[in-house]
This record gives sequence, C-alpha cells and structure tokens, in this order.
Amino acid sequence: MNNAAPAPARTRGRPRGNPPTRESIVSAARALFLERGYRHTTVRAVAAAAGVDPALIAYHFGSKKGLFADVMQFQCANALVMDDVLGGDPATLPDRLIDAVTDLWEDAGFRRLTHQGDEAAEVIREYLERELLARLVEFLGGRDATARATAVVTILGGLIYTRYLNPLPTPAALAPSEIRRILVPALRAALARGRAPRQPSPGPLGRR
Repeated sequence: MNNAAPAPARTRGRPRGNPPTRESIVSAARALFLERGYRHTTVRAVAAAAGVDPALIAYHFGSKKGLFADVMQFQCANALVMDDVLGGDPATLPDRLIDAVTDLWEDAGFRRLTHQGDEAAEVIREYLERELLARLVEFLGGRDATARATAVVTILGGLIYTRYLNPLPTPAALAPSEIRRILVPALRAALARGRAPRQPSPGPLGRR
C-alpha cells in the first residue's frame, strides 16, 4: 500500500505566495523605456530587470503596450492625484489643477516617455478623458457639469500641447508661476456655474 501523500495540484493563474508587485515591474519597465525607448524594449528584458517570469507581465498587463500604458498612467496618477486636487478649497482649485499639470510635465523623464510614439499619445488622451474629465464631471455635478469640465480639460490640453508636446517659444519660455497667473482666470471662468440667460421683458408691441 502506498501511503505517500499525493503531490499538490499545480494551479493556474496568479502565483501564490508573495509575487513581485505591479509597482516593481512598472518601475523596471520605466527605466528601460527611458533608456532604450519603446520600440527597443522587450517584455523579456523587463522581466529580467524585474526578476520575474515574462508570463507574469503578460498576466498583469497583457502586452508591452499595456505595460507602457501602466508606466505612463502610474506616473500621471502619482502627479495628478485627483482626490487631493479636488479635495481642497474650491476657490483655489484652478491653482491646484495648473500645479498638478506643470509638476507632472516639468519632469524630464516623463516628457521623454511622452515622445515615444502613438502609444504615448493614446495613453495621454485616455487619461485626460477617463480620469481628469470624468472625475471633474462627477465633482462639479449639475446640468452643465460636462460643459464646464470640457472647458477645463480643453484649457489644460492646450497648455500641454503648446508648452510640452509641440512647444511654441512663448509658452515654453514661461515659468510655471507665470503659467498659473495667466491661466488661472480662464480656469476659474470655465469652472463657474452657468446662469440661465435672462428673458427680455416684452415690449409694448409684444403685449396683447
């Protein structure tokens, strides 16, 4: 009679125990994307740098494109912490929005990541739409929340484009404090709740 205990069955899916965190993989990937660029960074190279099996990267991120998106979004989320931006004094919300955007984009490493092709542009678009715009709509509330949030994101998107992605000499030369001074009034106007237009009182010819 064989009394040996049966070998434990192998399970599929996420490894048990204490597998490396997503953050450690993202950190290794970010360093390689900065060093080699998106095209020349492979999933195997990231796995080797993070000390994990390439299958773990596929499990967490799906593909190299998904991993790159996480690298970008991780840095965006660290700078644009929307709970902090939206949770302060409403009167200074425009200042916090400008500071969050400039703090993120003044980082040289992040700017290098944003110039790595269509993948970076797609991530930026998705982040502005799904995170910034959607959170602002929810935060502002009311019938005109979408219009107000769209105006804010349009202003911030214009700042990103003309200062960082395709810089014009004048915006690119301004200090962040000057950017804040110039754009805060526009953001404050965009955030202001709209008022229904007054109906003109009927004149003598309009009365019956």
